[in-house]
Amino acid sequence: MQSKRAAIYARFSTDLQNDRSVDDQIDLCREFAAKSGFVVARTYFDKARTGASIFGRDGLLSLMDDAKANAFDVVVVEALDRLSRDQEDLPGIYKRLTHAGVEIIAVHDGAADAIQIGIRGLVSTLFLADLKNKIRRGMTGVIKDGRHAGGRAYGYRPTPGQPGVMQIHEPEAEIVRRIYAEVIAGRNSREIAGALNRDLVTPPRGATWNSSTICGSAQRGNGIIRNPLYTGRIIWNRIRMVRDPETGKRVSRPNPQEEWREADAPHLALVDNETYETALAIIEGRATRQGGISNTRRPKRLLSGILRCEHCGGGMSIHDRHKDSGAIRIRCSRATESGACTNERRYRLDKIEAAVISGLKEQLAHPELLAEYVRVYREERRAEIADAVRDRAALERKLLDLNGQLDRLMQALTRGVLPIEVIEAQYKPLEGERDRIKSQLATVSQSPAIELHPQAFGQYKRTVENLAARLNDLDDITGAEVFTSFRELVHSVVIRDRPDGRVEAEVIGHLSALIGDRAEMLGGRVVAEEGFEPPTQGL
Repeated sequence: MQSKRAAIYARFSTDLQNDRSVDDQIDLCREFAAKSGFVVARTYFDKARTGASIFGRDGLLSLMDDAKANAFDVVVVEALDRLSRDQEDLPGIYKRLTHAGVEIIAVHDGAADAIQIGIRGLVSTLFLADLKNKIRRGMTGVIKDGRHAGGRAYGYRPTPGQPGVMQIHEPEAEIVRRIYAEVIAGRNSREIAGALNRDLVTPPRGATWNSSTICGSAQRGNGIIRNPLYTGRIIWNRIRMVRDPETGKRVSRPNPQEEWREADAPHLALVDNETYETALAIIEGRATRQGGISNTRRPKRLLSGILRCEHCGGGMSIHDRHKDSGAIRIRCSRATESGACTNERRYRLDKIEAAVISGLKEQLAHPELLAEYVRVYREERRAEIADAVRDRAALERKLLDLNGQLDRLMQALTRGVLPIEVIEAQYKPLEGERDRIKSQLATVSQSPAIELHPQAFGQYKRTVENLAARLNDLDDITGAEVFTSFRELVHSVVIRDRPDGRVEAEVIGHLSALIGDRAEMLGGRVVAEEGFEPPTQGL
């Protein structure tokens, strides 16, 4: 009778947990699989990923894809909450695996059925809700004690051995006072950020100071100028984080002011109230004046958000309009916002868009070449994975057999069936062979196969044909349909300066719609100033 093929899945929730948590779960599941007579075909895991959502869990998503491809017969987990703690997601996972003919077995709970799945999903959801309430209650107590309930705040450092108790960090505190003084003196936030970057001052987050670091957001109440902590007031619970069920991402929601928690902490004040209110009024006055120019949001353009500066890799944004032609010009955002990039050149957006569209039309004229690339890639990848699975399955069976022989020798020794000299003569070679097999197992690839999604070729062909047809009409490039098709094929556009003075736009495409998020990146180049240079590679 052929042994069942098993897949092991492990997960731990936060980056505060030890990576060994996953290794321990996998070891436990391997031991259980061996005792149950299963052959472990594949192993999947997600590290520092919440069980409240399936989004962002590449290991689980790969497991689900492979289940559809009949890559295994059983999924072994330590407990059902490793798969999901969500009352909606857990039954969905069970339903899809059951439809694929795959059984779920938890080491601590046994084989899963519909009743057990329903109860576990409900219990896990209640557990998360109760945990959230307890955390919020604990944080409220921290605020009442005059301690800080949030993360690290610029200008302060934690007091060793006293959780939540902060003390002023004078080098950073001087920077905070400098920022307030310069705002009151009339300098705008971009000038202040640029000067801090030139002085090599370490920012609160990231690599550079930006305008947003200084001003923050009025709605979220963040930024150096808007932080009431610098006047000795701790305010917590201004926002709450909720998880979007459609995307799995955590998004902020403002809380009503009556739910805010506030406490006085005069020992943490870095500026007086008058300085704080004056600087805040200046910042808010500028925002009001700038916001009064136009309340109409600029329509999103075809290349919005994907233009990249060659010099620093940062994004590029609209800077101004050419004084003669009125054409929109773009510039490196880092150079504009913080002076962190030396590229101060401005580029005409209309010429870049026209060059990119022209280059795409040329490349999309032969979609069969890309289709052939994907087909060959798929076949080679599947062959590699098939070989790895066969090798691993054979080694798993060999290891199981060796462990059985070693166990029988120890039982024979315990019962006195064989003398110790005979046991030793047989045990050491078998033990050496077992260690060798374990070493080989450690080097055998466990990477999940990257399979084409169902009907991927047909979808890809329709996307290419739709985009190619739409690109013939330059007035229609802002439509939602062509925008979606364009973004499915184009990842980013890097703007490069050529030695001859012309501008080159390198189009970086991806094949994620065909072979998954791990697809290799490919690129092509077009000249944005004069004519069109044939790309060196396909998209």
